Amino acid sequence: MGKTAARRQSRTPVQNTTSRRQLLTAASALGAAAVLGTAGHSTAAAASKPQTDAGRCGVRHRGVCYTVLAGETPATAFRPARMRADIHAIKHDLNANSIKVTGDGVERLTATAQEAAEHGLQVRAEPTLGDRPQHEILDHLAEVGRHAEQLRRHGAQVELSVGCEFWLFVPGIIPGANAVERIENLTNGTIDHPERVQERLDRFTARAAKVGRAVFDGPLSYAAAQDDEVDWDLFDIVGIDYYSHHPRRQDYIRELRRYQRFGKPLAIAEFGTCAYKGAPDAGGMAWQVIDHTKQPPEFTKPLVRSEATQARYVSELFDVFDAMGLYAAHAFELVTPDSPHWPADPRHDLDMASYAIVKTIRDAPQDPDSDWHWEPKQAFHALAQRYARRPYGAART
Repeated sequence: MGKTAARRQSRTPVQNTTSRRQLLTAASALGAAAVLGTAGHSTAAAASKPQTDAGRCGVRHRGVCYTVLAGETPATAFRPARMRADIHAIKHDLNANSIKVTGDGVERLTATAQEAAEHGLQVRAEPTLGDRPQHEILDHLAEVGRHAEQLRRHGAQVELSVGCEFWLFVPGIIPGANAVERIENLTNGTIDHPERVQERLDRFTARAAKVGRAVFDGPLSYAAAQDDEVDWDLFDIVGIDYYSHHPRRQDYIRELRRYQRFGKPLAIAEFGTCAYKGAPDAGGMAWQVIDHTKQPPEFTKPLVRSEATQARYVSELFDVFDAMGLYAAHAFELVTPDSPHWPADPRHDLDMASYAIVKTIRDAPQDPDSDWHWEPKQAFHALAQRYARRPYGAART
């Protein structure tokens, strides 16, 4: 979600090539440690709370992030018929048993969640209205949460995430009119006292959790950046946007164990990379290679397309998650309509800088208003094989 929303807000290139890991390390240096171990916040019924990861065999909820936004052009606007076809493909072609429905617009989010639930998918509803006044963001969360509660009461498997990386998308925590400006200010050190930033982040997170509890009686979660300090006692599920790249499998396991110390299920709310060589090294900032001041937009440096790089990375990560028996893992993301594949001209093949596991193909490549369809990338096929290979809970041989 974060990569899609930040990129769509940007009309100028972000020239800094700081990795996601470096950015988030800077974010964690903003100050106070999380307030851990505080009792009494969680009020959801015990029967609806997910169990911890201990003793699990395989990832329980295997899925993909599905972002719903208004769209930059009529061609990329949200269409119910296209959404329904995508949900069918997620269930029957990707072999997923779960979906993270994220983005903004109450009607778009609720219609998508409803469709996914009707297909028998477990739903992680994660509204992410950004760059609006805080009260509007909380009102938006409440409306989506009420609908999620109705789905849950009618028997759907639903959990509510109160949002994603608030320091990035919520005004008033870090200076900046939008997510791109906040990234630049964080990178450049254009922030006020770090402890005040952490206090504002903590305050809004607590407000969001309170709103979520007021409207939703099922499991509550949040999608934090990897190095965010979060009071996880506010939530039933620890949610992490995970974009690390390590040379050794045990390094991933060692890092992920940190998030299991809270004694709660661990959901990988996002994981993935782009389809060019070297993308995994850039983590969650691999999209930061497009110059939007040029028309059509083009890359700020030469890139070599490599669907194999993307497929290998998501496969390695999911295999780690699966071996650890994590609660959930959602690949980021299914499709990015405004980053089309343009094989005839690598300078403008924006799909290379997309985290999507399918490629958008325009009927008329040079026409932004052209209709389009998508085709699976190697990463789609790699995940489909893994999602189907062993039902959750089946014994290893």
